[in-house]
Amino acid sequence: MQNDYIDFIEPTPKLIDKKCQILSLFIRIFLQFGTYITTLFAWYMYDYFIAGTTLILSFIIIGIIRSKLRNIAIPITQQEYQYDDKTIADWFVAKEICYKNSSKTTL
Repeated sequence: MQNDYIDFIEPTPKLIDKKCQILSLFIRIFLQFGTYITTLFAWYMYDYFIAGTTLILSFIIIGIIRSKLRNIAIPITQQEYQYDDKTIADWFVAKEICYKNSSKTTL
């Protein structure tokens, strides 16, 4: 008899502290709109050729940042699933920033 077990998906952590929620919001806004903000800034400061290049480069760089945050925070058994920017930001803040703060206060 073959025993194949499917691991259950851990739910996305809930952020209780207000500071953690605000930090997660800023990370999510950066991941969602950082490409467009840098492109509009380059278009305003220079011209649309540089803005086009900035759009491509910022799309690549923010994609790398998103994947690094995802690989750092989300458990290895769950990395095969698709996650949106809010979930990635919540996992990152809960695992890397707020977990350390909450463990200091509970001990």
